[in-house]
Amino acid sequence: MSITLGPNQHGKAEVRLVKVDRGTTGSGATSHTIHDLNVSTQLRGDFEAAFTDGDNVHVHATDTQKNVVYAKAKELGVTSPERFLLDLADHWSAQPWVTGSVMKAETYSWDRIPANEHSFVRRGQETRTAVVDRDGERTFVLSGLTDLVVLKSTGSEFHGFPRDRYTTLAETNDRILATSVTAWWRWATHPDDWDAAYDKVRAILLDTFAEVHSLALQQTIYEMGRAVMEAVDGIAEMRISCPNKHHFLVDLSPFDLQNDNEVFYAADRPYGLIEAALQRDGSTEPDAWVSVPGFA
Repeated sequence: MSITLGPNQHGKAEVRLVKVDRGTTGSGATSHTIHDLNVSTQLRGDFEAAFTDGDNVHVHATDTQKNVVYAKAKELGVTSPERFLLDLADHWSAQPWVTGSVMKAETYSWDRIPANEHSFVRRGQETRTAVVDRDGERTFVLSGLTDLVVLKSTGSEFHGFPRDRYTTLAETNDRILATSVTAWWRWATHPDDWDAAYDKVRAILLDTFAEVHSLALQQTIYEMGRAVMEAVDGIAEMRISCPNKHHFLVDLSPFDLQNDNEVFYAADRPYGLIEAALQRDGSTEPDAWVSVPGFA
């Protein structure tokens, strides 16, 4: 029986990068912009000997990959996570023995404190995500977000599901619907402004969640994804994952109190986990999603 080395890659995970763009206002006061990223890099290529024989002659050290992140932030700047990851992928594509790469980033947002132009407060909402996967001549760009926590206090139902001896869940025509959205979208054509495109997708996801009268979280997820893809032509595929953050009505009858959908307890586990993929006809690229965990 022979054993061969399969797909492999190596890189540096979670390189914390903070880039400060230093400028001035019209009055000459200091004005700064913060770019706060968590970058991971992985290289694919002719590295078999390192695994099978401990021969590192072709290995670009993970420490070198870390240093490239910092150097390119200085040399090229950071505008959007997608553009920065494309710049990193371009650098590594030009290096010997590298045939492909996966560049990932989480981006943390900071809001300016009104007192001056160089103080900030961390925005406690979702984390913006991005992946650039390069395989030879093919490049896949995925944008996304995670931990976008949303809730609607009415406008959600769940009923009509099969019942058997194991079913205890009561049907409802009015419930709290809450979830934490993780979404990814693959670009077929790149937008002119990555940041504006992200803001547009995020706004559509939120508006659709709020406006759709939900008969199931499954329906809500589909409508959110469909609304984004109808509004943004450059998106070829979209994947959404949403845990159902259950809110159960508290039984107040032992206290001779009536609970008219007012008092709930929030259960954090176990929870339903609903996921869906949407794609335009003929545009599926399964290889693009290999580097994104959590999606089949």
